[in-house]
Amino acid sequence: MPPTIAIYVDADACPVKDEVYRVAGRYGLHVYVVSNSFLNLPREPWIERVIVGDAFDAADDWIAERARPGAIVVTADVPLASRCVKAGAAALAPNGKAFTDASVGLALATRNLMQDLREAGAITGGPKPFSPKDRSAFLGALDRAVVRLKRDLKL
Repeated sequence: MPPTIAIYVDADACPVKDEVYRVAGRYGLHVYVVSNSFLNLPREPWIERVIVGDAFDAADDWIAERARPGAIVVTADVPLASRCVKAGAAALAPNGKAFTDASVGLALATRNLMQDLREAGAITGGPKPFSPKDRSAFLGALDRAVVRLKRDLKL
C-alpha cells in the first residue's frame, strides 16, 4: 500500500478546524477529527468524526497510536505532540508553531515548570489570546507541512 498523508486533529479545543478542512480539501487529504464528544463537522467523505471515551487522555491515546511518518497532528497538547514527533509524525500547534525533535523537549520542560508553579500557587497567567495572525501562521505552516510530506513521500 503506498504511503498517504492524513491529518489528525485533537479537536475538543482546536480553534483551527476550518483551516484544516480548507487545506485538506485543497490537497485531497483525509482528516480525522478526534474528540471526547460530538462535534458538528462538514459533511465530506474525507472528514471522519472519531468520538473516543471520556477517559483521561483517550483522544490523545487514539491519535498517538496512529501517529507515523506521513501523519500531521494538530494539537496544542505538548505531551501529545511529543509522542507524535517521536513516532515520526509532523505536529503543529494551532498558532502554526511546528513541534520538532529539537523543540518538543524544551516545550515539555516549560509546560512542566509552569504546571509546577501553578500547583505551588504562583499566578502565571494563561496563554495569550488566539489571534488572526496565529490563524494565518497556522494556515501557512500546515500548507508547508503537506508540501514537504508530499515531496518526502514522493506523492
